[in-house]
Amino acid sequence: MLEQVRVGGLLPAGTAVVAMLSGGRDSVCLLDLAVRLLGAEAVTVLHVNYGLRDDSGEDEAHCTALCERLGVRLEVERPRRPEGPGNLQAWARDARYAAAARLALSHDATVAAGHTADDQVETILYRLASSPSRRALLGMRPRDGRLARPLLSFTREQTTAYCEERGLTWRDDSTNAEPAYARNRVRHGLAAALAEIHPAAAQNVLRIAELLRDEAEVLDTLVVAEIDGPNGSARGTIELERLAALPPALRRLVVQQLADRVAGRPVPGAARRADEVAALRRTGTTMLDLGGGVRAIAERGVLRAER
Repeated sequence: MLEQVRVGGLLPAGTAVVAMLSGGRDSVCLLDLAVRLLGAEAVTVLHVNYGLRDDSGEDEAHCTALCERLGVRLEVERPRRPEGPGNLQAWARDARYAAAARLALSHDATVAAGHTADDQVETILYRLASSPSRRALLGMRPRDGRLARPLLSFTREQTTAYCEERGLTWRDDSTNAEPAYARNRVRHGLAAALAEIHPAAAQNVLRIAELLRDEAEVLDTLVVAEIDGPNGSARGTIELERLAALPPALRRLVVQQLADRVAGRPVPGAARRADEVAALRRTGTTMLDLGGGVRAIAERGVLRAER
């Protein structure tokens, strides 16, 4: 596994890394690999103690002991749980990545997350059920800005074997078995059912996502050509007449790209308004809300997006 991660190039020599450590087997495996590849001095560890379980303190103590053993610096975040209703898992994810981003910026480092092939399959299946967009099938990218996922081609079984071979212990999160969370139902219900239908179901899902990511690069090139023009001459705009003449699929991707760029993140549902955008008046100035705090603005026949 060590050599495969090295060849993968997501943790190259000389890189500073913020390793996200929950205490589970995948993150423990990732941390040990990062230390072996980069040296302890290049690795900063982030553990987020949400205080949501009675044994959260034991998780933190385990991470502290592991970091002392490996000789790496540990940063612990203890975010305050928001009051009132809300998606608890989404809050925890946002808090975790916000803390990692702050650390990475201060250390000029890459953030390393321990997502595995099993997580990839579960993510794709969950998104297919909850999000009607092509992003659902693309899954997680091995690199996404500062975020790297060096274990994305390895299974949970492989990270377990690695930890056992290296004499590394881990903590199991009891909430991962609770059916109240949709992700858990995907893992223990849907993914398991697909495996019963065909033993290679997980591998087939991963292969489809890989092929579609390759094809997405081709589509992205076409989209950029439409909204930036040769040598960036269009600078994030497109003429409405040209937009209306595009094939429907490309039209949707262009509108989505315009919205995502100004928002700095994906804007769910923007593509679904592509036909409405293309039909905006060609004279004067007209606007259309694309959602996510973004609007399309058509001015004298030229379209752009703004916050």
